[in-house]
Amino acid sequence: MANDRWTPDPTSPVYVYLQVAHHIAEQIRTGRLPVGARLPAERDLAEQYAVAINTARRAVRELRDQGLVITVPIKGTFVQAQEPYSEPSEDSGPNA
Repeated sequence: MANDRWTPDPTSPVYVYLQVAHHIAEQIRTGRLPVGARLPAERDLAEQYAVAINTARRAVRELRDQGLVITVPIKGTFVQAQEPYSEPSEDSGPNA
C-alpha cells in the first residue's frame, strides 16, 4: 500500500493513531484500497507511517471498530465490504 509519503502531524491535537486510521480509511473510501485488499502487517504500517508499532495497532483496531477492515488470525487484515447504512425501524428499538 503506497501512502504517498504521508506522515501524521505530531503537533496536531488529533491522536497520531487516529490520523493514521483516517488516512487509511480515506484510501478505502476512494477505492485506492479495494474490498478484499490486504493491509500491510502492523510492523510494516508502523514503518511506512513512521510511528510506533502500538500506534499502528491502535490505528488498525480503530479501522476494525469502524467496520472498514476485518482481521483474520494468521492471514492478515483485509478491507471488507461496507453494508449500506439503513435507519433502524421503529420495531427494532430496545423495547421491541
